[in-house]
Amino acid sequence: MQEFELIAKTFQGLEEVLAQELTELGANNVQLGRRMVSFTGDKAMMYRANFCLRTAVRILKPIKHFKAKDADDVYNAVRKIDWSQYLDLDTTFAVDSVVFSDEFRHSKFVAYKVKDAIVDYFRETQGERPNIRITNPDVKLNIHIADEDCTLSLDSSGESLHLRGYRVATVEAPINEVLAAGLIKMTGWQGDTDFIDPFCGSGTFLVEAALMARNIYPGVFRKSFGFEKWKDFDADLLQEIYDDDSQEREFTHHIYGYDINVPTVEIALKNVRSAGVSDIVSVEQKDFRQFKNPSEHAIMVTNPPYGERLTPPDILGLYQAIGKVLKNEFQGGEAWIISSKQELFENIGLRPSFKVQIFNGKIDCDFRKYQLFNGKLSDFRAEGGKVKTDEERRLMSDQRRFRTKRDDFKKRFDEEDNRRFDDDDLDPDYLILRRKHREFEEIHGQRKPNRGKAGYGKREGGFGKREGGFGKRDDKFKKRDGDFKKGGFKKDFKKNFKKGGDSRKGGFKSGGEFKKKGFFRADGSFSDAE
Repeated sequence: MQEFELIAKTFQGLEEVLAQELTELGANNVQLGRRMVSFTGDKAMMYRANFCLRTAVRILKPIKHFKAKDADDVYNAVRKIDWSQYLDLDTTFAVDSVVFSDEFRHSKFVAYKVKDAIVDYFRETQGERPNIRITNPDVKLNIHIADEDCTLSLDSSGESLHLRGYRVATVEAPINEVLAAGLIKMTGWQGDTDFIDPFCGSGTFLVEAALMARNIYPGVFRKSFGFEKWKDFDADLLQEIYDDDSQEREFTHHIYGYDINVPTVEIALKNVRSAGVSDIVSVEQKDFRQFKNPSEHAIMVTNPPYGERLTPPDILGLYQAIGKVLKNEFQGGEAWIISSKQELFENIGLRPSFKVQIFNGKIDCDFRKYQLFNGKLSDFRAEGGKVKTDEERRLMSDQRRFRTKRDDFKKRFDEEDNRRFDDDDLDPDYLILRRKHREFEEIHGQRKPNRGKAGYGKREGGFGKREGGFGKRDDKFKKRDGDFKKGGFKKDFKKNFKKGGDSRKGGFKSGGEFKKKGFFRADGSFSDAE
């Protein structure tokens, strides 16, 4: 198959993890950007990227690069495209826009100009116009403008890829599935130990860890993908990807989740059962202060409340208890905690061996590693223990080099929030590298589109019925019952502190080319604490 350019969008801080996933998947020309990774591949790679990637929000297929100084330039460039390759009169479509330009100050206006150009193309060539539908369109388009550089893309994902499909119940502030998967990958956990989340909430960390441990791709739960409504959709190719479970494996350890609230535990159990991993995941009601040292070696990854959307009565006391429990009951273990506010981390009272800045939605957070051991640090190292890996040292060094960019990103994040157009994507913005902007063939190929064969095959007694009871899909890829709520509200964090603000300084790696050799071994953004 012919290869073409693709863009995988992700959250700030997960670019390297996503690049690693793409390389392992077989993508070519993998390059890092800010909140995106570009790569090349054929149609099968595009399908697999949507089906297999855990840390991508959506996959875009650019169809035209051009320069524009004003709205008329955008209209004229879009109008020249042969839209009959992508749309029919009975095809509904919508346009999402992301704009970083002094000339284009309103992203919706840009989206309207793109829509006008497409509608006028059909009026002039066929005498009629296709319909525009904001919710659940047949085809989604994305226009990205950075200064004068414009990229128009087809959105191959449809709904954001964080909407896996296994979540049938939720809590007030669930962590985003893509962020949860990225953080687990960042720890380097390979399913070779037990996994513990003592603040499990709706069970997102638990389910994502279980899927990784068995190497079950998140696409098995999806209702559909955007490319299924494209004119050249190949149903047989997607069926082949869906049926391939050759990479799945056994998991000989166990995953434990705890939460202090009984209703929350019940919600987590529903999601665990929905994902079909209840045989390797246990969820119990327990106060973290009652946590006891596990009998088997384990890693802990957790997202405790941090006063942004959920505010416990004594949040500082809670973090003091976290530090005390880790020190006394998790010796020999490795704990990873995501939270915001320096005051909270200070109350843990332990020195982190590694930390990385992560934006959990708009919330500026740290993801910190605590290596727990008995006795003195010198004795631990003498016995061969490593507090910080070489890759963790490299990443922390990279962050120090880019400290000045952190505040700039926070400011830009606030500006972006006011320009959002597509509400179903929790993080709809991506920045394509300007140096990658190049002249792009105006129209891709002249080959007649192939819709593929209608209908789908069956797998083990019914489409998508897999052992363990997960991933059930009928012959039209329908989603299991459930919903995803974005509920929750922000409370005034300052009421819980004598001193406010964020005393941290730091930065993050903003880009550069991805190198396959010497890459971050551990694979590693929307919501507040569960």
